Amino acid sequence: MAKYIIKRILLALVTMFLICFITFFAMNAIPGGPFNGEKAKSEAVMQVLNERYGLDQPVGVQFVNYMKNILHGYFGVSLKSGRDISSIISSRFAISAKLGLMAVLLALVVGVVLGATAALKRNKWQDHVIIFFVTLFTAMPSFVMASFLLLIFCIQLKIVPVWSTENPNYILPIIALSLSPMANITRLTKTSMLDALGQDYVRTARAKGVHPLKVIFVHTLRNALIPVITYVGPLTASILTGSLVVESIFTIGGLGSAFVDSITNRDYTMIMGVTIFLAIIMVLVNLISDLVYKLVDPRIKFD
Repeated sequence: MAKYIIKRILLALVTMFLICFITFFAMNAIPGGPFNGEKAKSEAVMQVLNERYGLDQPVGVQFVNYMKNILHGYFGVSLKSGRDISSIISSRFAISAKLGLMAVLLALVVGVVLGATAALKRNKWQDHVIIFFVTLFTAMPSFVMASFLLLIFCIQLKIVPVWSTENPNYILPIIALSLSPMANITRLTKTSMLDALGQDYVRTARAKGVHPLKVIFVHTLRNALIPVITYVGPLTASILTGSLVVESIFTIGGLGSAFVDSITNRDYTMIMGVTIFLAIIMVLVNLISDLVYKLVDPRIKFD
């Protein structure tokens, strides 16, 4: 396993370098700059600003200098606000992480329960009801669900207060983010459960008189969770890094909104800092999900 982990880490480093390379040069290839605005600045002011942040140097030199700073753990300062990028990311990501992890947990628990129920009650009314709502939530994007929940429960019924920094309420954003992943997890769990229920080892366990609950949870559900774990890894990373629309609808000041603002403002250092940070999360979550396979099914061997 150690050899596999080292191989994955080296591959992750190569992936992150390519992400940095492509993002940096693509960003600099777009016309304009971070100091261009509605009010034009004089040429002397632009020259001073470019010299201050090293933007007067060739793009290749800028990239080398930036990667040197990254190796020392320094992401630089925002070209717009002048704040340290590490502090911006840590404060903004704390909100996105809390929201995203709760949404993933809700989607995982409810999705596995509903998927197992649909498999055990196949072609019965429970199965039909679950599949109906699964299809509905799969077809409905998260931003549509977020708008619907906000309109009904905040504006019309006034059951749930609107999200605010003084009194944050994560109920509706969590539900909006979790419904579509929950539907996908339900379908994966049902399909895997039906496949596992037809295996020889399950029939053998039943023939030996093993308790039905043990057959379900030990012999069936445990093996059925492997495809779910495969999905949950990228899902966690995508929710943590891609909850932008939901954050915007509920006016949550998370990392997603900061990332879009940096793109709009051509804040080069902020774009690079957030991109690298999100890439690290994506790589780590996928690596963890791969290692969890071994805990779920000891028969899995890593090469």
